[in-house]
Amino acid sequence: MTRFPAVSRAARALLAVFVLLVSAGCSAPPGEGFAIYLTKNDVPPSQMEMLSHVDIADEPIIAQGDVVSYNSATHEMLLTDEAFNRLAELQVPTRGKSFLVCVDRNPVYWGAFWVAYSSQSFDGITIWKPLGVQGPSVVALQLGYPGPSFHQGDDPRSSPMVMAALEEARKLYVPPPEEGPLPRSFKGYELYSWQENGEWRFALLTGTNRNKTAEEVLSPVSMVSAEGWVHIHATGVDGINAVLSRVPEGEFVSWLSGPATPDAGAFSLPPESVVEAVREHALQCGLDFFAPQR
Repeated sequence: MTRFPAVSRAARALLAVFVLLVSAGCSAPPGEGFAIYLTKNDVPPSQMEMLSHVDIADEPIIAQGDVVSYNSATHEMLLTDEAFNRLAELQVPTRGKSFLVCVDRNPVYWGAFWVAYSSQSFDGITIWKPLGVQGPSVVALQLGYPGPSFHQGDDPRSSPMVMAALEEARKLYVPPPEEGPLPRSFKGYELYSWQENGEWRFALLTGTNRNKTAEEVLSPVSMVSAEGWVHIHATGVDGINAVLSRVPEGEFVSWLSGPATPDAGAFSLPPESVVEAVREHALQCGLDFFAPQR
């Protein structure tokens, strides 16, 4: 059995570290939002607690724009392919590589990138380096290494400052209730459809004046945020009709043929029989429903 020697007690001294890091002089114009930075001088995790001053790198290793969505329940981040590949190429020693989670370049808490083959344990927050670029571009902020039982102290990952920044950027995924009415939307709702693996898939999103990107619509997470932002996926006629049943009566729902962007090739309307089945259900629900003619 492999023995895991302890590396640090970062989480136990979280409050002291927070004060220490905020004094690091990370000043910048507000508006950058959520980001994860490496330390400027590659400070090893074993030394982070002992320092009175820590500088962040000039550029984030994960910027807010690299995050497609952040799961508030599991602290998993769906990243752009470019950002995920960047982490896969990051050089991480078996003793870990320190990072700082920041809001507008102000550190909120710290942790370490880790590799799954390390024999050294860690009691703080970790992001495991991807072993390759295959599969979904997802990484997680996890408790401890090699598992949560090695973590000590409080869990800083749900920091209100971090959650608020992600919420404001509409990156925060809050697992939606499976039942209950959806919020009213000033701009109504937008419905998108596409075919995948022989099945019709749907996405219902809060309406906006701006054009949504294909990546945004196809994001595999569903969410109903505290501020009323809705993004729900469904499969098949029964699935989307169940979602439409939760939309408040009288709400405007517009079925769009796809985002008005160059990357909208994946979207299409189902056969007329499917469109009519969804339209009929929407009208029965008292919705102001629009679907374009094929």
